[in-house]
Order: sequence, then C-alpha cells, then structure tokens
Amino acid sequence: MLYKDISKGDLEGFSKVATTLRCISEKLEGTITIVFKPKIGMSLTVIVVGGGAAGFFGAIACAAAHPHTRVILLEAGRDPLTKVRISGGGRCNVTHACFDSLQLTRYYPRGGKALRGAFTRFQAKDTVDWFTRRGVNLKTEADGRMFPTTDNSATIVNCLMQAAERGKVQLKTEAKVSDIQFIGAEEKPQFQVILKSGEQLTGDRLLLATGSQPIGYQLAKKLGHKIIPPVPSLFTFKIKDKRLQDLAGVAVTTAQVQLPLGKLEQTGPVLITHWGLSGPAVLKLSAWGARFLQECSYQTPLKINWLPQMNSEELRQLLLNTKSQYPKKTIATYCPVEIPRRFWQKLVESIGIQSQQKWAELSKKQLHQFIQELTQGQYKILGKGIFKEEFVTCGGVSLKQVNFKTMESRCCRGLYFAGEILDIDGITGGFNFQNAWTTGWLAGQGMGQL
Repeated sequence: MLYKDISKGDLEGFSKVATTLRCISEKLEGTITIVFKPKIGMSLTVIVVGGGAAGFFGAIACAAAHPHTRVILLEAGRDPLTKVRISGGGRCNVTHACFDSLQLTRYYPRGGKALRGAFTRFQAKDTVDWFTRRGVNLKTEADGRMFPTTDNSATIVNCLMQAAERGKVQLKTEAKVSDIQFIGAEEKPQFQVILKSGEQLTGDRLLLATGSQPIGYQLAKKLGHKIIPPVPSLFTFKIKDKRLQDLAGVAVTTAQVQLPLGKLEQTGPVLITHWGLSGPAVLKLSAWGARFLQECSYQTPLKINWLPQMNSEELRQLLLNTKSQYPKKTIATYCPVEIPRRFWQKLVESIGIQSQQKWAELSKKQLHQFIQELTQGQYKILGKGIFKEEFVTCGGVSLKQVNFKTMESRCCRGLYFAGEILDIDGITGGFNFQNAWTTGWLAGQGMGQL
C-alpha cells in the first residue's frame, strides 16, 4: 500500500506516478493500493463580509467547491438577505431570461465588458439550474424577468439559508465590521477582521460583498483599491407639470424618453406618479444616465415621444383623417391614438382646446401642437426619487484592480470582491442579482484554492 500526501497542485503529477505504478502492478500480477491523504494544515478559513445575495452565494459556493475550508459569513444587521426579501415587490426578481452571455453584458451600463468572461462561466442559465437543483422553480414573465413560481421572495431566502447550512457556513448576524488588517505575507495572505463588538477573527481569505455600504468602500480603499465615486442609479424623475397633474397611476405602454443634453434615450413603459415619472423606460434611462444626471444635479430637460411607433408625418395624416372622418366628435372625448384617455384629455387641455370643440374645428396651429406634444413633449427633471425596492449604486471598486477569472484583487492577495461593491450596475429586470450570483460564484471557486 502506497501513501502520498498531496495538495491540489500535486494531482496532475501524481496521476502520472499512479499510471506507472499500475503498469508495474500488472507486470507483477499483484495489486498496489494508492491512498490519497490531504496534507496536514491544508484547511483554510474564509471570511465573507456581507450577508446579501453576493455574500451568501460566495460563501455557499466556496463551502461546496472546497470542503476543506471553514467559511464564516458576517452580516451587520439582525437579518441577512434583506434586499432579496424586498426585491420585486416581495417576489424577488432572481434573474432575467437572457441565456446568451454576450447579450447579457449589454444590460449593464457599467461593468458589461468585465463580465464577458465571467458570464461564460456562470450566467443566467446557470442561476436557473442552481435553484432548480435545490427545488426552486423559476418562471419567466412577458418582459423577461424571472421569479420563483411561488411569487414569494421567502422561497429564495429559505433556499439560500438551507444551502449555507448544508455547507456548514457559519453565519454570524449583528456582526458589524469596524476594521480589517492584512497581517500575512504575499505568499501566505492572512487577514484580521475586527468587529465593533471587539471580537477579532483571523482568516486566510477575505470576501468583501458589502454592497453599497460606505464601510465596504472604506475597507477596500484601505487595502489599496481605487474607489469610483458612488452615485445613485435606477431612480424615478421628479417632474412638476400640469400635463401630468392628477394622473398618478396612469401608464403609457410604450414611450421613448430622452435626455437631449446627455444624448441618451430609452423606450418602454412609462408610469405617471404623484411626483413625476417612473416605469421601466425611466429607470433604464436613469441607469444609463446616472453619471450625467448627477453632474447636472438632477435638473435637466427631458423629451418624450409618447408614440414612438409612429413618425411625425404618419401622426399628422392620422389626425387629419380623424378630422375628416369624425368631424362632429369632440376632440376631448375621441382619442385616435394609443394613449390613455385621461392623459389625452390633459394634453387637449394643455393645448388650449375647449371641452366641446369638434374635430372639424381643429386648426393648423392646434394640429401642429398635437404633433409636438405627442412626439416631442418637453418636460423638466427637477430631481430624483429613489426606486426603493431596486436601489442600485453606480460606482465602487475599480474593475481594473480585480481579476475576473477568480474575483481576486490584483492589489491584495487573498482579498476577493463580489456584487455591488464593484463598479458594476445593471438596469432593472434581474440583472443586478445576476451580477451578484455570478461574481459570488466565481469568488467562491477562487477562495478555496490552496
């Protein structure tokens, strides 16, 4: 019987030895038993700071891929996974039904290029498979968003909690980190994590998955990283305009919203709110324009085409045909275009058309005003609102300082990053969670390497 102490790096070479010994045993007409024994002291302690989606997924992935690791997961609050619980109106928009890794990168205003390789290793399809293998089925809605079939975020939370428990991840709640010190060496990294309670933990690997919490940026900066200044992304627009007054809850199915000065535009559903405008098109525009909007203090012109499916000439002809075919109908009550009737009536009022004016009485000036309002409506953004359920930050740890094959820092050996602490953010629709799953999974694979 042959005993051999090996590490992961010894496996390839030792397999050749095993092949040679097998040939010898055949010639000797005997049997050689090979027993692999792990080296003494190979166990690693991995500390994950942040009990959100990325932190949990990283901890679970590390424990599953590297059984020799001891994984400690630190959550500052009383309950972990709070953002998972409230996302998607309490349903949890787990990911998006986009299973082409290259196409998936196009939904990230920042970080898409860095995620190209990462998505070839773990993308939306892998997320679906991961949850399915653990008994959680996902469904796809018309807009591509994916939710658990239970329509309850607790399903996702429970799945992650159970997976962490099975992997023997040590979860510590109300464990606020106050400081982290690198106490090892380049060839043998080690970290001392100091909690606000005074407790000190020592780990061989450290994953920072603190989301947009300032402490995460402070710790990353202390450990040698450049922080791209964080600013809000995914928010609604504050607009005070008589054309939108008293229309809260009215939605236009397809509209094009533009930031003329920023040369940005998005098309999709728009929702009129008590404070201005929301909806997928607005949220996407706020994500792509996050930096521009911050630089102009969230006060800038907004142009809206309420009928992007038609050009100006087609709309002109439609309105003229309406005038000739329905001359006795009142303009305020007969709407020939696909927008909500209440909104149409507000536009009619803003143009100055009387409540009883007939289509036959529509003047050339009023016709021109209609075309302008419907295709090039001018509004003014006066500020931002927070899209509380999906609040996302643009900015974070510079991506140039992270190896996206393993999510390890290029500045500090043994330090890893995952999730929103990185300068990565996606538009609404499950893309920010997908970033958390992907980067968490990659970090988990990398942290257990000896």
